[in-house]
Amino acid sequence: MESFNGRLRDECLNEHLFANLRHARELIAAWRHDYNHHRPHTSLDGLTPWEYHQRSKEDQTLNRAN
Repeated sequence: MESFNGRLRDECLNEHLFANLRHARELIAAWRHDYNHHRPHTSLDGLTPWEYHQRSKEDQTLNRAN
């Protein structure tokens, strides 16, 4: 969690001046989408969080079938 918070602060919050709360929410949502869907994470063996989630769901489905 600390790593995520540091990246959010360094890569998003410190890089933008937000005009209003709506603008902040839009930019943070875009950053979070990129972080979760396009960036591989070393802690997940080079998968994005989304890929890791999909593989976990597939593994659970296979385990139930067996």
